[in-house]
Amino acid sequence: MEPKWALLLGFFLSSCSEYITGLTFDCGDGWCTTTEGSYTDIRADEAVQCHGVQCLKNGPSASVHPALQISDDPDLEISGDLDLEISGDPDLEFSTDFEITNYTTYGIPTDSKHCQDINECSETPDICGTNGDCINHPCGFSCRCHQGYTNYGNNQSKCIQIDCDQFNSKPDGDHAPEKLNQMMSLLKDSCESLNDPVGKHLNAEELLESLCNSTDDLLLEGKVADSENLSVFLDMVENSMRLIGPQLKEPVTKMETQNTYAEVAVTRNQTPPSGSVTLSTDSALITTSWETVVGNSYSGFAFVALISYKDMNSSSDLSHKTSRTLQEDNRKRLHVDKKKITYQLNSKVVTAVVSNPDTKHLSDVKFTFTHEEERAESGGVAYSCVYWNDSERAWSGRGCAREWSNSTHTVCHWSHLSSFAVLMALYPIQDTFASVLITRVGLVLSLLCLFLCILTFCFCRSIQSTRNSIHLNLSVCLFIADLVFLCGISSTHNQVACAIVAGLLHFFFLSAFCWMLLEGVQLYRMVVLVFHTTLKQLYMYAVGYGVPVVIVSISAIAFPKGYGTNKHCWLSLQGYLILSFFAPVCIIVILNIIVFIITVWKLAQKFSSLNPDLSKLHKIRCFFSDRSGSAVCSWRILGFRLLPLPEKRY
Repeated sequence: MEPKWALLLGFFLSSCSEYITGLTFDCGDGWCTTTEGSYTDIRADEAVQCHGVQCLKNGPSASVHPALQISDDPDLEISGDLDLEISGDPDLEFSTDFEITNYTTYGIPTDSKHCQDINECSETPDICGTNGDCINHPCGFSCRCHQGYTNYGNNQSKCIQIDCDQFNSKPDGDHAPEKLNQMMSLLKDSCESLNDPVGKHLNAEELLESLCNSTDDLLLEGKVADSENLSVFLDMVENSMRLIGPQLKEPVTKMETQNTYAEVAVTRNQTPPSGSVTLSTDSALITTSWETVVGNSYSGFAFVALISYKDMNSSSDLSHKTSRTLQEDNRKRLHVDKKKITYQLNSKVVTAVVSNPDTKHLSDVKFTFTHEEERAESGGVAYSCVYWNDSERAWSGRGCAREWSNSTHTVCHWSHLSSFAVLMALYPIQDTFASVLITRVGLVLSLLCLFLCILTFCFCRSIQSTRNSIHLNLSVCLFIADLVFLCGISSTHNQVACAIVAGLLHFFFLSAFCWMLLEGVQLYRMVVLVFHTTLKQLYMYAVGYGVPVVIVSISAIAFPKGYGTNKHCWLSLQGYLILSFFAPVCIIVILNIIVFIITVWKLAQKFSSLNPDLSKLHKIRCFFSDRSGSAVCSWRILGFRLLPLPEKRY
């Protein structure tokens, strides 16, 4: 049989090979070279005797009766035995008049019943690009890429350069997580196998699943929390998708694992695609055009991928790594010292990849992010669209324009692609001049009045008593607390000094409330006990100063960083340190209320025994009006101190 007729017959068998070496057939699992009376499986390196031309190993089998003859007629007629049988592919039909229906040649579906060969290689010399050889076949063609180039298994696409060295371990790879190095090695092996059609490698779906699983492990173990490993990790994901995306067979592929969500859209055609394309994950949506995805050069395929990482935004270290340009821009926009602005990621981090090799100057790409914490942009809160700048190893806002934000979503427009997120800037609201003036004038007046009270209680011997001694210590505590507040509440520039100011305020305000508790106890003893009403000085000082010392000491040991905030030298509202102030205050207020009620009730009973004609309601009202004046004055002096000093006002 002449080779040209054997070749023709091979194309009408169950499936045809892509590369022809002598006489080559695709017998399901293996590439085969068939000679007269023998069969060789290149993959298995084994020879099998066969009858006529026959594929026996796995997959569909094709057989030709030995009596079949192919003539030299130029019209390519097949004559002889008409009992030609082709088995293993029920959809393949073959007849002696060359009528072929419902088959696929080299990946090109055809609905034509009569296939007329067109030499695409001659008509379009650049159909495979400058880095591949075009091989013409009946009803189609295929591209054989040169070494170092690939069309990712899309045999009718142009051959483009592929750099497998990008999956090499970095020079500082010793510090990279082992799981990351393993994934890089797997990707490199898969990349290199693209130049070896008979080599064994994972398909695209398996590679995507391995990538997602490796990402899960790295995120769960916290291996990408520092900026160095994060840069290597995100770069690996982008390069991986450029390797995996073109090999995916389905138009849209979605994959979700524990901490990773990926969606990839792929299109293959001889003409570049057009129109818009939208991908979405559980936390972000990207909208762009196929023209942007393709770019200036089209290789016969295009893809766009979106990957979302679920736990990466939980790392506070990554949130604080912002570029100097972003810090300066926010300083100008918010009119706040950049040192007083703190940052927090308020969306999941996502990576976007397209087949366009030039992603630094793209037309408009729109992202819609879902906020992790529902919080509207207002005074004290500002949103920024950022990307991870690999050179600075920090979040940057270059090339981004924020369209709008609400409490749940932020929409951004980008001129390049990378890994993105929404950064929430938290900044203190500047106090107005009027509020500052009122606070300072009020404190000065309070200091003057307290100073006069201290002088009165010290030098007027005629009024000296246990109760007035309590008033004296209460006035001293309030005077010192007000003075420290006036002079040092805003001394946040010195962290140590600010912590000392916060500790002093904590101590003297607690001490003031303790002396108020002692005043209530003394009042109860005077009314109920009548005799033995004097409290011992030792007990009073133990409660008035000893209890606050114990509370402040324990708090300082347990939460040393809680004294002093970015805005005020007061207790931090983060954590439970503020309870060391509020809990004792609440207890003292409740005890004083109980003592006050008991005292009023006892006095009402005494008034009733002294003057039976006076109604109980009138007696209570008289006593309350007589005593409430001093109580209200005392509480109004301390009233503003019941309000916590906010660490940040947003």
